[in-house]
Amino acid sequence: MKPLSGLDAAFLHLETPETPMHVGSLHLYRVPPRSREGWFGRVREHVAARLHLVPVFTRRIDSLPLALASPVWVEDREVDLDRHIRRTRLPKPGSMAQLENLVARLHAEPLDRERPLWEFHVIEGLAGGEVAWYTKIHHATLDGAAGVKLAEALLDDSPRGRRIPPPPPRRLEPSPGMGELLGIALAKSAAQYGKALRAMPDAARLVAGGLASLSSLTAAPKPGARRGLPVGPATPFNVPIDARRAYATASIPLAEVKAVARRHDAKVNDVVLALVSGAARSYLLARKALPDRPLVAAMPVSLRADGDSVFSTRATMVLASLATHLADPRERLAAIRDSAGRAKSLTVKARHVIPMDLPALGLPWVLSGIARAYGYAQAVRAFPPLANLVVSNVPGPQAPLYLAGARMLSWWPVSIVEHGLGVNITVQSYAGSLDFGVLAARAAVNDVRKLAAALYDAHGEIKKIRG
Repeated sequence: MKPLSGLDAAFLHLETPETPMHVGSLHLYRVPPRSREGWFGRVREHVAARLHLVPVFTRRIDSLPLALASPVWVEDREVDLDRHIRRTRLPKPGSMAQLENLVARLHAEPLDRERPLWEFHVIEGLAGGEVAWYTKIHHATLDGAAGVKLAEALLDDSPRGRRIPPPPPRRLEPSPGMGELLGIALAKSAAQYGKALRAMPDAARLVAGGLASLSSLTAAPKPGARRGLPVGPATPFNVPIDARRAYATASIPLAEVKAVARRHDAKVNDVVLALVSGAARSYLLARKALPDRPLVAAMPVSLRADGDSVFSTRATMVLASLATHLADPRERLAAIRDSAGRAKSLTVKARHVIPMDLPALGLPWVLSGIARAYGYAQAVRAFPPLANLVVSNVPGPQAPLYLAGARMLSWWPVSIVEHGLGVNITVQSYAGSLDFGVLAARAAVNDVRKLAAALYDAHGEIKKIRG
């Protein structure tokens, strides 16, 4: 039995039918022709033999009655693989668009909280002969960096695989009672309140510095105008959403992005933001909906120390300007580089101040109420958007990986959208490629493939810039 961290529990409490809080990924696998018959069965055996390597696979949540405090992780007594590993076949012609539509539908469905919070879907019938693999795992169990660690446990670096030690004998404790759960919540809350009080002076200095830094995200105000608290401009992306999703993918060579970064003394993440900026700018221009002020990206930043492989969330969110008000791609990249650099510098300073945990007692009531209230407030558009879209960049392995003898060809992420933040573009680097997963609420973007296609146009534009 292990208490959830406050940050992990928040993803459970903030979940609503319109805003499920799981993340995932879509992969294509090249299965050797002689191995296609029976590959699904081998995949099941492969996963079954590795369940003990990753706690995500075997633990489920156990909650207090009346949601008095955050739940705890307990070992599930039996993992029913029939419910966790599923098989689907696309109808003909088996196009990529059909696959993306299927993933959008699957990603809109919440996970069953009575079981471990993960699903794998093997999807056959693609016209090119590849087999698709869609994963869905609740964000309460891991963040992007921990997702890479999970993949490393599940996958192999050669088609032959590796020897996996047998699981140790399982000694399951009795399910905790209400008194035990409440005692854990009281002890956890007391410790976290004490930690929060000790951190208050540093947090106050951080907030003061943060507000000064954030004020530089927006374009300079008109002469004589006061610069207020920065918020993103109104766009079609920032609307109330329902459960319907749209999904599209794009892949760009990592070497070409690194070359652009070197020429302009930038980081790969700066170029990723510039690609998203160019795509969003052209997409909104075509719809006569590009604001005069620059779009603002909410950008998750990992707070993991080197060697930290805990299956939990160790990240925070910072804001960066996308400089979409600048028509020149060179100027846009320079502005994005400066903005993202300031944002990340502030986060590094704040690494030891930002809480990764919260008091457990009463947290479900507070956060569930916030989720409902925010959804209602967005429905009446009471708040301006703090950011316009989420952009996340997760570094991954560069050597090819294999699942049950099949080579993984792609690693497109599938993430989370929220009320007022109806577009999420997450990028995973893998085997020489930057794989973009573009998830949108249909209420915000109903032609998501055009937004994904605009990433290729932005890449062509940015490659032409000379240092």
